[in-house]
Amino acid sequence: MPKRHVAPSEPALSRWSTSGKERSTRASETGTRRTPERQEAARPANQVNTSPPQPEPSRILLITLTVLTIVSGVVDAVSYLGLGHVFTANMTGNVVVLGFAAAGAKGFSIAASLTSLGSFLLGAAVAGRICLHIGSRRRWLVFAMAAEGGFTGAAAIASALASGIVGAGWARYTVIALLAFAMGVRNSTIRRLAVPEMTTTVLTLTLTGLAADSSLAGGHNPRAARRTSAVLAMLVGAIAGAGLFLHQGATWPLAIVAVVVLVTATLFAMSKASKQLDA
Repeated sequence: MPKRHVAPSEPALSRWSTSGKERSTRASETGTRRTPERQEAARPANQVNTSPPQPEPSRILLITLTVLTIVSGVVDAVSYLGLGHVFTANMTGNVVVLGFAAAGAKGFSIAASLTSLGSFLLGAAVAGRICLHIGSRRRWLVFAMAAEGGFTGAAAIASALASGIVGAGWARYTVIALLAFAMGVRNSTIRRLAVPEMTTTVLTLTLTGLAADSSLAGGHNPRAARRTSAVLAMLVGAIAGAGLFLHQGATWPLAIVAVVVLVTATLFAMSKASKQLDA
């Protein structure tokens, strides 16, 4: 006898229909769920970044940082030429110099390089601690410049007491410690300000950006004037520092640096535009 087709009962049909819908829903969710990588890939290329742009630093702040960059060139010229191949502002170079001394190269000193590194780190740590209690970025920059001017002035006095001969003995290590401590305070401050292209003591990333973002590399030369001015400021400072040291010894260039930094701090503090730093 032919078999009769028996229709499924209503409960069975309901279960089949429900399970089919669940499978369809899960498949749909699986297909449309995006991982962060997929979301990033699906984002339109021309989507506008809605995050608020960082405010441009004021003109008085840029001038101040440019002056400090010139000062770095002077300080490192005096340090390297007068203190026995030691840097007190540029710690990258100082680490390299320490490597030369450790390898036994003539004219380099492990003790002098370590004195500079240790004093720099101490200055940066002290500045970081004090900064926690000064809420105003403007006041902190003024305080840091005043400290730098004071320590550089003390280094000039130490040099004068040694008749400008700071290449050996107590005068050498005293001047190294004072200058490196001052530069540690300054670098800690500049790091917290985070003004693009104005580190005041190193130029590696500035030069990299100048080349990598140039028209030659397919870029649009962003902040090219600021980057160029930072490089020229360091160069001018190094030339001036070397010239002063070779003709006048260490005392006069250090005294001039102390005065310039203190005057710059005063002018910055008196400027109404400097208040934008706390805006």
